[in-house]
Amino acid sequence: MKRHGILNRHLAGALAELGHGDGVLVCDAGMPIPDGPRVVDLAFRAGVPSFAEVVDGLLAELVVEGATAASEVREANPAAAALLAERFPGLELVPHERLKELSAGARLVVRTGEARPYANVLLRCGVFF
Repeated sequence: MKRHGILNRHLAGALAELGHGDGVLVCDAGMPIPDGPRVVDLAFRAGVPSFAEVVDGLLAELVVEGATAASEVREANPAAAALLAERFPGLELVPHERLKELSAGARLVVRTGEARPYANVLLRCGVFF
């Protein structure tokens, strides 16, 4: 058994398969999930696990070279907007419809139990060297 880090075997395995440039969509419970990407659904109850918990857990495991979120997050969900701005200084903001289009190209979707709007981010994997 793993000692620390991500314990969910499906998520840990999916993360191990990612490479440079792959996309990972971390989304709230209401985000439409596109056909195609592998999905790890962590949602248990409304708000559990939270978007922040999952983002921070993933950042402890992944090298991220870029991130994209919906511009609507700034007005509709200031807490998520602040979290994203803090974690991703170079965050790209696009209209929500565009984020949904970009999400179709993700390799992995991680669904949280987040129940606040626009708590979604598309991560682009980097390399550790």
